[in-house]
Amino acid sequence: MSEVKLSELFELECIEAGLYRGQSWDLGFRALFGGQVLGQALAAACQTVPKERIAHSFHTYFLLPGDAKKPVVYDVETVRDGRSFCTRRVKAIQDGQTIFYMTASFQGEEHGVSHQFAEMPKVPAPEQVDSDLAVFEARLEHMPLALREALAYHRPIDIRTVDAAYAFKSLKRPPQRYIWMRAQEVLNGTLDLHQAILAYASDYHFLSTSLQPHGIAITDKNLRIATIDHAMWFHKPFNFNEWLLYAMDSPFSGNARGLVKGQIFNQAGELVASTMQEGMMRQIHPESGQ
Repeated sequence: MSEVKLSELFELECIEAGLYRGQSWDLGFRALFGGQVLGQALAAACQTVPKERIAHSFHTYFLLPGDAKKPVVYDVETVRDGRSFCTRRVKAIQDGQTIFYMTASFQGEEHGVSHQFAEMPKVPAPEQVDSDLAVFEARLEHMPLALREALAYHRPIDIRTVDAAYAFKSLKRPPQRYIWMRAQEVLNGTLDLHQAILAYASDYHFLSTSLQPHGIAITDKNLRIATIDHAMWFHKPFNFNEWLLYAMDSPFSGNARGLVKGQIFNQAGELVASTMQEGMMRQIHPESGQ
């Protein structure tokens, strides 16, 4: 397979005003990777707002599993264009069905009071952490065949999880995870491209943080896991050519759902983005089918 470039995933085809089509990547999961829909929906919304308006937040719901073998159409609705803020609603469609909704808000640069009450965790430097791909390739026998065949589509982002090998073990541990990430290719685009790609990356290894206190490995064949909703806030400009630390923790799980929150720091310790997600986490019992 030729080199896969993540920036090409966000080169959406404009079908007509407010309507865009994005190609899909099959990452070897049970369904379309949620991060793809997050990033492409944000990229579609960005094309409909003035260039001086930058995304500062989005809130989404995943309604149906997407098909990774088919493109996705994004229908962007202009909800409001105010003096300071713009709001867009994006509907993702496959086979005539709405699989996802996003509401995104954009704002021009303004001066105001500023503080940060978030401390960057002390973790090994990215140069001291093995890439996830290296860890996975060393343990191919633990991976589903579809995921092995799709490894090329995971290469465009260099993801380095602290203690990544624990993902293959049914070992109870605190619901915290730390990931270094950056783009493999050199990104030359404007901030909106970096935001779309970070939105894509924000879905990697996120919900599975809620499994850690229960000693359930993500490779468990009886596990069914899916995102319900995902929100993201962009606090400061950032460069995804440089390392970012994604600090995740899960404050709660119950009723077959898990809640996770994330903070994304640059190497100077500045908080550049925050995330929240809730998802379904269900164990299927073969004898009952439930």
